[in-house]
Amino acid sequence: MRTALIEAASAAARTNGSALQARYRRIRTRRGHQKAIVALAHQRLTIAYHVMANQVPYTELGAAYFDRHQRDRAGRRHIRQLEQLGYRVQVVEDTAA
Repeated sequence: MRTALIEAASAAARTNGSALQARYRRIRTRRGHQKAIVALAHQRLTIAYHVMANQVPYTELGAAYFDRHQRDRAGRRHIRQLEQLGYRVQVVEDTAA
């Protein structure tokens, strides 16, 4: 089973425009190719479990999912830090960015 998951993860890492490829690239920069492939295999196994357990079809999140998620999370963290320092924060999103 592990061999099949690793093979599937290698294929997912080569699939252009997918969330799994984006995750592979993020992990590869920090940990290297082998650990990124194993992490991708683990994520594919987790996805398969949830798809079967919940009886729902798999929906591709897209390559930009992790970037959007990380941006939103970083924004909330910075706002919370400023509020802990005693600042009142009002967020206005820039339409040009």
